[in-house]
Amino acid sequence: MSANANSDYRPDIDGLRALAVLPVLLYHAGVPGFSGGFIGVDIFFVISGFLITGIIAREIDAGGFSILTFYERRARRILPALLAMIAFVLVGASWLFLPSDFEKVGPSALAAIFFLANVWLFTETGYFQATAETTPLLHTWSLGVEEQFYIGMPVLLILVARLAPGWRLKSVIAFTVISFGWAVLKQADTDGFAFYMLPTRAWELFAGSLLALGAVPAIRNRWLAEAICAVALAAIVWATASYDYNTVFPGTAALAPVLAAAALIHCAPGTWTGRLLSLKGPVWIGLISYSLYLWHWPLIVFWQYGFDGEQTAIHSAGLIAASIAIAWASWRWIEQPFRSKASFPTQRVWRWGAGGMGIASAAALALVIQGGWDSRFDERTLKFARAAGDYSPARGQCTVTRVSEFSDECTLGADASPSAIVWGDSHGVEIAWVLGEQYAQRGQSVGQRTRGSCPPVLGYDPAKDPDCAVFNRNVMAEIAAAPSIEKVYLAGYWVSDNYREAQVDYHIGRTLDELRALGKEVVLIGPIPSQRKSVPRLLALEGAGVPTRSASGFAEATAWFTQNYPDWKAKGAQIIEPLGHLTRDGRTIIVAGDTPLYYDSHHLSLAGARFLLGHHAAGQLAGELPCNARAEAGDRQNGTICSDRSQGPDGPSAIAGYRGSRP
Repeated sequence: MSANANSDYRPDIDGLRALAVLPVLLYHAGVPGFSGGFIGVDIFFVISGFLITGIIAREIDAGGFSILTFYERRARRILPALLAMIAFVLVGASWLFLPSDFEKVGPSALAAIFFLANVWLFTETGYFQATAETTPLLHTWSLGVEEQFYIGMPVLLILVARLAPGWRLKSVIAFTVISFGWAVLKQADTDGFAFYMLPTRAWELFAGSLLALGAVPAIRNRWLAEAICAVALAAIVWATASYDYNTVFPGTAALAPVLAAAALIHCAPGTWTGRLLSLKGPVWIGLISYSLYLWHWPLIVFWQYGFDGEQTAIHSAGLIAASIAIAWASWRWIEQPFRSKASFPTQRVWRWGAGGMGIASAAALALVIQGGWDSRFDERTLKFARAAGDYSPARGQCTVTRVSEFSDECTLGADASPSAIVWGDSHGVEIAWVLGEQYAQRGQSVGQRTRGSCPPVLGYDPAKDPDCAVFNRNVMAEIAAAPSIEKVYLAGYWVSDNYREAQVDYHIGRTLDELRALGKEVVLIGPIPSQRKSVPRLLALEGAGVPTRSASGFAEATAWFTQNYPDWKAKGAQIIEPLGHLTRDGRTIIVAGDTPLYYDSHHLSLAGARFLLGHHAAGQLAGELPCNARAEAGDRQNGTICSDRSQGPDGPSAIAGYRGSRP
């Protein structure tokens, strides 16, 4: 019943490929119930490890292994469809992408061509990492992992065969244990290493390798094999449906799909599960799975980039159908001919492969040199698009991704000890910069203590970022030890479902109690209205007249948070309610004076932060109630939540000094 690396063609493995690629496709297409569809990549890794290790080991044992022949087969399998897809991405991005997004396409293409996409994405990790919606080659990171494995595995097996032939299985087991241990140690880190890099992913491929090398005894009892396959299939379904963005992954969570895939490879032949996987439908999807994986993602990215509106079930179905149709065409007319030695003998494969990589590299390099290619757009479009860069100059070094000692790098304003501090997640960054401008006018400064996706509360301890709790405790200790700090601003992405599910509103109460005990004045900045897509892109592609989010709908979505305002005010907190200032005629506003107020879909730009804080400061100086108080008093201008309109988009601000080492 067990799999054998020496066996002939196994249709159930093509069926397993279908079980790998379909969850990925449905997850990316936004189909409900497939939030963990990304585990399909892990299933692919196990399959690749099994097949490739089996080929190498058999040929080494037969004395006929050739590195050149091995890579010729890899080139026939991988290069044609990959290069065609990259060409499509280069052309599509040249037509559609705005300059700031287009600048990343050339480098990402070069990385994909040379199977280094995972390394490139790791180096891009940080607050300004390549985002999925603007990275049509994001999915090629997995090809990078596989190709790097294909470089190392033949070398390992050849060396072991020559130097210690009896240690082949033991050496693979050792590397598997080391890689898995490394993955577990790094699984909660936010630097992207565990997700993208070969050392922490290799164990998944080695799991397949161990099967190919006979590490697992054959299962002779049919009913035991049936049970194992049924449990494995259920594990894949469970992980696909229950995992999501918040799952700490890879690491221990990857065990379920990896072990399930290995179990199906090992036990499926002759079982009901094996026959299910061997049906014509799954096998056909498996045959086109490589092209389907390659083509579906850029199609989805380009459609979502240019489409203005909510993605419906009809849209998802259309994207899925288009992906499958293009994948079949790619398999039929690109993959298949190149695999034929009659059509493409060895020398022709090397010439065409090298030539194709050379042409694609030259095109990608030309785009790198071209930069954003501003000349494709008119000046008004470019003005809107440039708002994507209207963020704090201190964002890179002051949105920390690790726990470290604080320094003067993140003190904004005048050359003085900070008299206030902005404590928050990434939503506090531009607020801090603009407050630094305002405090500089008074000869004062503001400290910035911000960590992405880490709300400024004590007691919040997410599994995906265990350093968040440490960071917040450090900030509270710093506030307690600094008598010069009189005011603390709390800012967060309060719209986050993660925060709601973790009951962050409860933790705010505890945090306010501790700050009040320290004698600090607290200003809580409420939820920033989020938009359906990047505001600069929305304005650049659609113009300033696009419909925005309903103010009442946003108020309802954040009521779990704002309903606590009376209790927090009773604890001495002052509250700035952004919705009161970012609303007009029943809808949220995203532009003022032809200036975008966001640099993406939910972070205020510097102009937006000046707009918000300027209006608030003007209302306070004029002796008015804060806008949230007027709203509570029943002020509904034109049927909407109140909105100050007394100033332009900049508000009272000035160029402030910045004491960081990297301006």
